Amino acid sequence: MASVVIVEDEQRIRELMARALADRGFDVESASTAMDGLQAVVHGSPDLVILDMGLPDLDGRELLKMIRAVSEVPVIVATARGEDRDMVSALNAGADDYVVKPFSVDQLEARVNAVLRRAKTNGGTHPLVVGALEVDPGARRARLAGMPLDLSPKEFDLLRYLAERQGEVVSRRELLAEVWRQPYGGSEKTVDVHLSWLRRKLGESASEPRYVETVFGVGVRLVEPTE
Repeated sequence: MASVVIVEDEQRIRELMARALADRGFDVESASTAMDGLQAVVHGSPDLVILDMGLPDLDGRELLKMIRAVSEVPVIVATARGEDRDMVSALNAGADDYVVKPFSVDQLEARVNAVLRRAKTNGGTHPLVVGALEVDPGARRARLAGMPLDLSPKEFDLLRYLAERQGEVVSRRELLAEVWRQPYGGSEKTVDVHLSWLRRKLGESASEPRYVETVFGVGVRLVEPTE
C-alpha cells in the first residue's frame, strides 16, 4: 500500500482527495499548512506528496524547496495556478508533476500511479554512460568527466530520459508526456527552458551542441560527442 501525504488548506478539497485515494487503496495522511506538511514528510517518509501552492503559512514553492532539501519523495503539485510561469517555477523547484484545478479524481489517481511507477523504475536502473557523461537513476546523480552536475530534479529527469534513449530522436511532445506527465495541452516552452538550462550545465548551447542535438522540426537526442 503506497502512502500519500496531501498538503491542502481548503478542507473540502483536502477531504475529497483523501477519501478518494483511501477508497482506492492508498494510505493517506493530510495537512492543512506547510509546516504540518513538512513534518508529515520528514517523520512519515511517504511514497508521494500532493501539494497545493496557496497555503496559509508559506507559499507552496518554498515548501517544495524545503522538501527537496531533505527528501527525493515524488511531489505532484495540485493547484489553481495554471499559468506557464507558475508551472515552470514549480517544476524547476522540484515538482515531478503538475495538475491544475479543477481535476477529476480519476485523473489525480492516474497521475499518482504514473509518478509512483516511474519512481519505482528509477530505483532499480543501472548507471547510463554516454561519452564522459554518467547518469545514475538509482542515486539520482549525474557526472560529467567525473565531476558532479548540479541538476534540479526535473533537469535530472530530462537528462535521464534522453540518456535511456541515447541516439534516438525524442519529440518535445513525448518529453512533456513522459517527463512532465502532461500528455494533453502542455506547453512545449517548458521543455525548451529546461533543455536550455541542461545544455548550459553540460557546457554547451543549442548553436554549439556536444551532447544534446536538435533535429529541427522533430525533436532532440542525446549523443556521444565526436571530438
